[in-house]
Amino acid sequence: MSAVKAAARPQEAGTAYEDDFYTWTQEQGARLRAGDFAGLDLENLAEEIETLGRTEFNSLVSAWRVILLHMLKWDHQPERRTRSWAISIRTHRNRAADVLKDNPGLKSRLTDSLVRAYRDARDEASGETGLPIRVFPTACPYTREEMLARPFPADPDDTTD
Repeated sequence: MSAVKAAARPQEAGTAYEDDFYTWTQEQGARLRAGDFAGLDLENLAEEIETLGRTEFNSLVSAWRVILLHMLKWDHQPERRTRSWAISIRTHRNRAADVLKDNPGLKSRLTDSLVRAYRDARDEASGETGLPIRVFPTACPYTREEMLARPFPADPDDTTD
């Protein structure tokens, strides 16, 4: 039998999830579209769908973390303020807003996302500033409103923004 014929013939069991993730995803998608529900790898499909949700949550945490990191640095090292910190805050505010707009179900996890983000931002701020971690409050000192709306001039010498 030629390799072409063997490749053209559908596999009954399909590609194993562990052996070739990409091919597995393509086969599972094709089976869903064809209504071949009996041929679906339900356990791994369920895990992958849940992982997609966690990825969106982690995107929100990541955006909050960067905002908080630069806010902490802004407040604790005013002599080192840079335009890039202000721009980064703006950019990540937009990213967080986009994630929340695209995934309104994440609103129920805002508190959890902020707690996780601040924990990491605090550690990073200590590392990046060289200041002892005890300088940074253990609980987030900012309200969500401050994180989203507090002005940060792109030019640190410019107080209008």
